[in-house]
Amino acid sequence: MSTPPLRSVAEHQSHIAALLARPDGPNGWPAEQVPITDARGRVLAEAVLSPEQLPSFDNSGMDGYAVRAADIASASERTPVRLPVAGDIPAGAPVGDLASGTAQRIMTGAPVPRGADAVVEVEVTDGGTGTVTINASRALGSFVRPAGGDLAVGQEVLGVGAVLGPAQIGVLGALGIDEVTCRRRPRVLVVSTGSELADNPVPGSGQIRDANGFLLAAAVEEAGAEAVRKLWVADDVPSFLALLDAEISGGDIDLVLTSGGVSAGAYEVVKDGLGPRGVEFVKVAMQPGMPQGSGLVAGTPVVCLPGNPVSALASYEVFVRPALRAAHGHPHPHRPVVRAALTEALIPLGGKRQWRRARLDRAAGTVTPWGPPGSGFLGWFAGADALIDVPPGDAPLPAGELVDVWDLAH
Repeated sequence: MSTPPLRSVAEHQSHIAALLARPDGPNGWPAEQVPITDARGRVLAEAVLSPEQLPSFDNSGMDGYAVRAADIASASERTPVRLPVAGDIPAGAPVGDLASGTAQRIMTGAPVPRGADAVVEVEVTDGGTGTVTINASRALGSFVRPAGGDLAVGQEVLGVGAVLGPAQIGVLGALGIDEVTCRRRPRVLVVSTGSELADNPVPGSGQIRDANGFLLAAAVEEAGAEAVRKLWVADDVPSFLALLDAEISGGDIDLVLTSGGVSAGAYEVVKDGLGPRGVEFVKVAMQPGMPQGSGLVAGTPVVCLPGNPVSALASYEVFVRPALRAAHGHPHPHRPVVRAALTEALIPLGGKRQWRRARLDRAAGTVTPWGPPGSGFLGWFAGADALIDVPPGDAPLPAGELVDVWDLAH
């Protein structure tokens, strides 16, 4: 029996992207109303138009004095202008009037009185409270923030597909918008498999604690999706299938993400259980993470990752994260890729594309491999903030060589 050829990384990336994509694209992803207090990181499904102008009134951009520019046109250090101070305008005061030939002391953000057309900053005055000495002229509109100067009524504030961060949520709050229409977060069922995984805090002989459930759930949440459950199943095919069927029967799961049980061993519960159901299991020309699986089970996308935690996380980064973000319309589905110079030599893996854990010095434009290349070094992965994308080949990459680096910090 001939061994099928290895699938390329690009081919498997396209396969997973197609599996998770909706026929009508991101606009077909379900939408829901979300309070802005819960909207950080969410993707807008509808544009937001400004219901009012911002700012809503002319206000001062400086601590100083509200004046009529014509009254101080001749002011200089040699020929200062002195004006009576008719009153104070603290922030939050109602809008008043300014008589010709007078000034009013005003604070930053306070409403500019009717009749005033400029603000003189306190630094070019003597700071007087009864009479103020002004040592410089100011043009019309100086240090006045005009009503509507930031946003006009009906202006688009945020477009479809915008990701809501602090600034976006801040402007929504400033406009009095307390909820927005966002795409529903994809719901991802995370399943760890393997009888070697302990189901209690103290592993028994030959057992280990489950890392994959925690790391994949965290990765799913970081990508803007929802890890709806974290499950563990032993290497028993009937139990695995019964659990999976029960979880997806409600139709509220957008993706099942499994780890383990996909290789060529004797107890490959995922492969043995889902292979007969049409899920495809292949080998991809990459390290770490060569064995992969994907397909539909009862109409629900399923992506099957290797069980080694390093392989599972690297595979998630390469295949699942960008496809998951693109599927629900995130405008930046991919990690930023930068070019950086190696601080030490690397040896490629012949016909396999390799992702090496690394630390990126963004200021210096250099990248340092972090830890051994093997798949059993999760501790080293925890200390890395980048992945070096090492292309297939046989020639060593010398120190100083420019390479593509995936920036995991952004």
